[in-house]
Amino acid sequence: MPTEAAAAKPVALFLFAHQDDEFGVFQKMLDELQQGSQVCCAYLTRGARAGQAASRRERESVAVLGRLGVTDIVFAGAELGIDDATLPLHLEKALRWIRDRLAGYACVRSIYVPAWEGGHHDHDALHAVTVHAAERHDMLQRVRQFPLYSACWRAGPFFKVLQPLPANGPVTSEGISWHNRWRFLACCLRYPSQASSWLGLFPFVLLHYVRRATQTTQPVSAARIRQRPHPGALYYERRGFFSWDDLQARLARMADADVPVRPA
Repeated sequence: MPTEAAAAKPVALFLFAHQDDEFGVFQKMLDELQQGSQVCCAYLTRGARAGQAASRRERESVAVLGRLGVTDIVFAGAELGIDDATLPLHLEKALRWIRDRLAGYACVRSIYVPAWEGGHHDHDALHAVTVHAAERHDMLQRVRQFPLYSACWRAGPFFKVLQPLPANGPVTSEGISWHNRWRFLACCLRYPSQASSWLGLFPFVLLHYVRRATQTTQPVSAARIRQRPHPGALYYERRGFFSWDDLQARLARMADADVPVRPA
Protein backbone atom coordinates (compact mmCIF):
# COMPACT_ATOMS: atom_id res chain seq x y z
CA MET A 1 0.00 0.00 0.00
CA PRO A 2 1.12 3.64 -0.41
CA THR A 3 3.49 4.98 2.21
CA GLU A 4 2.67 7.77 4.68
CA ALA A 5 4.97 10.06 2.67
CA ALA A 6 2.99 9.29 -0.48
CA ALA A 7 -0.25 10.13 1.30
CA ALA A 8 1.16 13.53 2.37
CA LYS A 9 2.13 14.65 -1.14
CA PRO A 10 0.56 14.54 -4.60
CA VAL A 11 1.74 11.33 -6.23
CA ALA A 12 3.35 10.80 -9.62
CA LEU A 13 2.97 7.10 -10.36
CA PHE A 14 5.34 5.64 -12.94
CA LEU A 15 4.24 2.21 -14.17
CA PHE A 16 6.76 -0.03 -15.92
CA ALA A 17 6.58 -3.54 -17.32
CA HIS A 18 10.29 -4.31 -16.86
CA GLN A 19 13.29 -3.20 -14.86
CA ASP A 20 15.03 -0.74 -17.23
CA ASP A 21 11.87 0.62 -18.91
CA GLU A 22 12.49 3.70 -16.81
CA PHE A 23 15.08 4.85 -19.35
CA GLY A 24 12.28 6.35 -21.43
CA VAL A 25 11.14 8.79 -18.79
CA PHE A 26 14.13 9.88 -16.69
CA GLN A 27 13.48 13.58 -17.27
CA LYS A 28 9.85 13.39 -16.15
CA MET A 29 10.91 11.81 -12.86
CA LEU A 30 13.21 14.74 -12.18
CA ASP A 31 10.47 17.17 -13.20
CA GLU A 32 7.97 15.57 -10.85
CA LEU A 33 10.42 15.58 -7.96
CA GLN A 34 11.16 19.25 -8.58
CA GLN A 35 7.42 19.99 -8.54
CA GLY A 36 7.12 18.38 -5.12
CA SER A 37 5.53 15.10 -6.15
CA GLN A 38 6.06 11.83 -4.37
CA VAL A 39 7.47 9.77 -7.22
CA CYS A 40 6.55 6.09 -7.03
CA CYS A 41 7.88 3.56 -9.55
CA ALA A 42 6.11 0.21 -9.89
CA TYR A 43 7.15 -2.76 -12.02
CA LEU A 44 4.35 -5.07 -13.11
CA THR A 45 6.52 -8.06 -14.06
CA ARG A 46 9.39 -9.70 -12.21
CA GLY A 47 11.70 -8.87 -15.08
CA ALA A 48 12.71 -12.52 -15.38
CA ARG A 49 11.33 -15.71 -16.90
CA ALA A 50 9.96 -18.56 -14.83
CA GLY A 51 12.72 -20.30 -12.90
CA GLN A 52 15.10 -17.32 -13.18
CA ALA A 53 16.11 -15.01 -10.34
CA ALA A 54 14.96 -11.41 -10.75
CA SER A 55 16.97 -9.85 -7.93
CA ARG A 56 19.80 -8.64 -10.16
CA ARG A 57 17.49 -6.62 -12.41
CA GLU A 58 15.74 -5.22 -9.36
CA ARG A 59 19.05 -4.08 -7.85
CA GLU A 60 20.06 -2.42 -11.11
CA SER A 61 16.86 -0.38 -11.31
CA VAL A 62 17.00 0.53 -7.62
CA ALA A 63 20.56 1.83 -8.15
CA VAL A 64 19.61 3.83 -11.26
CA LEU A 65 16.53 5.34 -9.67
CA GLY A 66 18.51 6.15 -6.56
CA ARG A 67 20.89 8.24 -8.68
CA LEU A 68 17.85 10.29 -9.70
CA GLY A 69 16.57 10.65 -6.15
CA VAL A 70 13.72 8.12 -6.41
CA THR A 71 13.36 5.71 -3.48
CA ASP A 72 9.66 4.72 -3.53
CA ILE A 73 9.92 1.56 -5.64
CA VAL A 74 7.48 -1.35 -5.75
CA PHE A 75 8.12 -4.68 -7.48
CA ALA A 76 4.47 -5.55 -7.97
CA GLY A 77 5.24 -8.22 -10.55
CA ALA A 78 7.20 -10.17 -7.95
CA GLU A 79 4.31 -9.85 -5.48
CA LEU A 80 1.83 -11.03 -8.10
CA GLY A 81 4.00 -13.76 -9.63
CA ILE A 82 3.99 -12.24 -13.13
CA ASP A 83 7.06 -13.31 -15.13
CA ASP A 84 8.71 -11.33 -17.89
CA ALA A 85 6.85 -11.58 -21.22
CA THR A 86 3.67 -12.94 -19.57
CA LEU A 87 1.80 -9.77 -18.59
CA PRO A 88 -0.96 -10.34 -21.19
CA LEU A 89 -1.68 -13.62 -19.39
CA HIS A 90 -2.22 -11.84 -16.07
CA LEU A 91 -4.24 -8.77 -16.99
CA GLU A 92 -6.78 -9.14 -14.19
CA LYS A 93 -4.04 -9.38 -11.55
CA ALA A 94 -2.34 -6.26 -12.88
CA LEU A 95 -5.61 -4.37 -13.17
CA ARG A 96 -6.61 -5.18 -9.61
CA TRP A 97 -3.22 -4.08 -8.30
CA ILE A 98 -3.26 -0.75 -10.17
CA ARG A 99 -6.85 0.01 -9.20
CA ASP A 100 -6.15 -0.75 -5.55
CA ARG A 101 -3.04 1.43 -5.72
CA LEU A 102 -4.90 4.37 -7.21
CA ALA A 103 -7.67 4.02 -4.65
CA GLY A 104 -5.12 4.12 -1.82
CA TYR A 105 -3.65 7.52 -2.70
CA ALA A 106 -5.13 10.73 -1.33
CA CYS A 107 -4.05 12.70 -4.42
CA VAL A 108 -2.68 11.45 -7.74
CA ARG A 109 -1.09 14.25 -9.75
CA SER A 110 0.00 12.18 -12.73
CA ILE A 111 0.42 8.65 -14.06
CA TYR A 112 3.05 7.63 -16.62
CA VAL A 113 2.98 4.42 -18.65
CA PRO A 114 4.78 3.00 -21.71
CA ALA A 115 3.20 4.01 -25.00
CA TRP A 116 0.73 2.06 -27.05
CA GLU A 117 3.22 1.35 -29.83
CA GLY A 118 3.47 -2.38 -30.59
CA GLY A 119 7.06 -2.73 -29.37
CA HIS A 120 6.81 -5.26 -26.54
CA HIS A 121 3.57 -7.06 -25.74
CA ASP A 122 4.11 -6.45 -22.00
CA HIS A 123 4.30 -2.70 -22.68
CA ASP A 124 1.05 -2.68 -24.64
CA ALA A 125 -0.67 -4.88 -22.05
CA LEU A 126 0.38 -2.54 -19.23
CA HIS A 127 -0.72 0.48 -21.23
CA ALA A 128 -4.20 -0.96 -21.79
CA VAL A 129 -4.60 -2.04 -18.17
CA THR A 130 -3.54 1.40 -16.94
CA VAL A 131 -5.98 3.16 -19.26
CA HIS A 132 -8.78 0.89 -18.08
CA ALA A 133 -7.96 1.46 -14.41
CA ALA A 134 -7.56 5.22 -14.80
CA GLU A 135 -10.84 5.50 -16.67
CA ARG A 136 -12.67 3.70 -13.84
CA HIS A 137 -11.13 6.15 -11.34
CA ASP A 138 -11.90 9.18 -13.55
CA MET A 139 -8.16 9.86 -13.89
CA LEU A 140 -7.69 9.37 -17.62
CA GLN A 141 -6.66 13.00 -18.15
CA ARG A 142 -3.80 12.53 -15.68
CA VAL A 143 -2.20 9.69 -17.66
CA ARG A 144 0.72 10.35 -20.02
CA GLN A 145 2.37 7.77 -22.26
CA PHE A 146 6.05 7.77 -23.20
CA PRO A 147 7.64 5.96 -26.16
CA LEU A 148 10.25 3.24 -25.79
CA TYR A 149 10.60 1.41 -29.12
CA SER A 150 8.48 0.24 -32.04
CA ALA A 151 8.75 -1.17 -35.54
CA CYS A 152 6.52 1.47 -37.13
CA TRP A 153 7.78 2.15 -40.67
CA ARG A 154 10.76 -0.11 -40.08
CA ALA A 155 11.52 -3.23 -42.10
CA GLY A 156 12.73 -6.62 -40.88
CA PRO A 157 14.28 -6.68 -37.41
CA PHE A 158 14.80 -2.92 -37.21
CA PHE A 159 13.02 -0.59 -34.79
CA LYS A 160 12.98 3.04 -33.75
CA VAL A 161 13.63 4.25 -30.22
CA LEU A 162 12.09 7.08 -28.16
CA GLN A 163 10.00 8.32 -31.09
CA PRO A 164 6.29 8.94 -30.42
CA LEU A 165 3.69 7.61 -32.84
CA PRO A 166 1.59 10.42 -34.38
CA ALA A 167 -1.54 8.26 -34.00
CA ASN A 168 -1.18 8.49 -30.21
CA GLY A 169 -2.11 12.16 -30.19
CA PRO A 170 -0.45 15.54 -29.66
CA VAL A 171 3.12 15.39 -28.42
CA THR A 172 4.35 17.39 -25.47
CA SER A 173 8.09 17.81 -25.82
CA GLU A 174 10.70 19.40 -23.57
CA GLY A 175 14.41 19.81 -24.09
CA ILE A 176 16.94 17.97 -21.94
CA SER A 177 20.04 19.81 -20.75
CA TRP A 178 23.49 18.57 -21.72
CA HIS A 179 24.17 17.80 -18.08
CA ASN A 180 21.15 15.51 -17.92
CA ARG A 181 21.87 13.98 -21.32
CA TRP A 182 25.20 12.62 -20.07
CA ARG A 183 23.65 11.74 -16.75
CA PHE A 184 20.91 9.70 -18.41
CA LEU A 185 23.30 8.01 -20.82
CA ALA A 186 25.42 6.93 -17.86
CA CYS A 187 22.29 5.46 -16.29
CA CYS A 188 21.59 3.48 -19.45
CA LEU A 189 24.96 1.75 -19.04
CA ARG A 190 24.00 0.48 -15.58
CA TYR A 191 21.91 -2.51 -16.68
CA PRO A 192 24.62 -5.16 -17.19
CA SER A 193 22.13 -8.03 -16.84
CA GLN A 194 20.45 -6.74 -20.01
CA ALA A 195 23.64 -6.20 -22.00
CA SER A 196 22.36 -8.10 -25.05
CA SER A 197 19.24 -5.91 -25.28
CA TRP A 198 21.19 -2.71 -24.71
CA LEU A 199 23.63 -3.56 -27.49
CA GLY A 200 20.72 -2.88 -29.84
CA LEU A 201 19.11 -0.05 -27.89
CA PHE A 202 22.04 2.06 -26.76
CA PRO A 203 23.24 3.37 -30.16
CA PHE A 204 19.75 4.74 -30.85
CA VAL A 205 19.43 6.20 -27.37
CA LEU A 206 22.84 7.85 -27.80
CA LEU A 207 21.78 9.27 -31.16
CA HIS A 208 18.57 10.59 -29.62
CA TYR A 209 20.43 12.45 -26.87
CA VAL A 210 22.99 13.88 -29.27
CA ARG A 211 20.55 14.98 -31.97
CA ARG A 212 17.18 15.73 -30.34
CA ALA A 213 17.48 15.24 -26.59
CA THR A 214 13.80 15.68 -25.83
CA GLN A 215 11.46 14.13 -23.32
CA THR A 216 8.17 13.43 -25.07
CA THR A 217 4.83 12.37 -23.67
CA GLN A 218 1.33 12.05 -25.11
CA PRO A 219 -2.18 11.69 -23.73
CA VAL A 220 -3.96 8.33 -23.70
CA SER A 221 -7.34 7.26 -24.98
CA ALA A 222 -9.70 4.38 -24.22
CA ALA A 223 -10.66 4.30 -27.89
CA ARG A 224 -7.05 4.08 -29.00
CA ILE A 225 -6.39 0.75 -27.26
CA ARG A 226 -8.95 -0.86 -29.55
CA GLN A 227 -6.89 0.23 -32.55
CA ARG A 228 -3.78 -1.43 -33.90
CA PRO A 229 -0.78 0.69 -32.74
CA HIS A 230 0.46 1.13 -36.31
CA PRO A 231 0.00 -0.42 -39.77
CA GLY A 232 1.87 -3.60 -40.59
CA ALA A 233 3.37 -6.23 -38.32
CA LEU A 234 4.07 -5.13 -34.76
CA TYR A 235 7.53 -5.72 -33.36
CA TYR A 236 6.39 -8.45 -30.96
CA GLU A 237 4.57 -10.15 -33.84
CA ARG A 238 7.69 -10.07 -36.01
CA ARG A 239 9.64 -11.69 -33.20
CA GLY A 240 6.95 -14.31 -32.68
CA PHE A 241 6.40 -13.29 -29.05
CA PHE A 242 2.66 -12.58 -29.13
CA SER A 243 -0.16 -11.74 -31.52
CA TRP A 244 -2.31 -8.64 -31.75
CA ASP A 245 -5.50 -10.71 -32.02
CA ASP A 246 -4.70 -12.66 -28.87
CA LEU A 247 -3.90 -9.48 -26.93
CA GLN A 248 -7.15 -7.86 -28.04
CA ALA A 249 -9.19 -10.92 -27.07
CA ARG A 250 -7.62 -10.98 -23.61
CA LEU A 251 -8.15 -7.26 -23.12
CA ALA A 252 -11.81 -7.65 -24.06
CA ARG A 253 -12.26 -10.42 -21.49
CA MET A 254 -10.55 -8.29 -18.86
CA ALA A 255 -12.86 -5.35 -19.56
CA ASP A 256 -15.92 -7.59 -19.44
CA ALA A 257 -14.85 -8.96 -16.07
CA ASP A 258 -14.72 -5.37 -14.72
CA VAL A 259 -12.62 -6.26 -11.68
CA PRO A 260 -13.97 -4.34 -8.66
CA VAL A 261 -11.80 -2.11 -6.50
CA ARG A 262 -11.08 -3.65 -3.10
CA PRO A 263 -11.48 -1.34 -0.10
CA ALA A 264 -8.24 0.52 0.74
